[in-house]
Amino acid sequence: MEPLPFVDEHSVVVGVRGEVLWPRLLLGVERALSGSFGAWYVRRVRGVPRGHAGVRPLAEGSEYPGFRVVRVLPGRELALEGRHRFSTYSLVFRIQELTDGRCRLRAETRAVFPGAAGWVYRLLVIRSGGHALGMRRMLDGYRRP
Repeated sequence: MEPLPFVDEHSVVVGVRGEVLWPRLLLGVERALSGSFGAWYVRRVRGVPRGHAGVRPLAEGSEYPGFRVVRVLPGRELALEGRHRFSTYSLVFRIQELTDGRCRLRAETRAVFPGAAGWVYRLLVIRSGGHALGMRRMLDGYRRP
């Protein structure tokens, strides 16, 4: 499958090394994807996957409502994919070591929004700034020790 079109990327510098951030990232993403609102929302937009499956903590093949873990490079990268009736998307978290004992956490979103309904969905979620706000809020949570 060809890469999806780029939507955006957000990053934050974290005051710990990558090996310290990695387990925090796994736990934080798992918590974010396990909420009841996410499951409700995925049912409404006919998202796939619909439920929880696979091993815990996060590993390749793990599923949460709206997301499947497709790649895990421990300490470096966590890639998720999903789809619903308005979009097919991926979210990739990458950890980049910096020279001073800190690291940069990046979150890249790619997606396609087919048809008129997809266009409206993109307008409501992406162009409105809602997606960017949510991603910045999520990443800002990793700044705290």
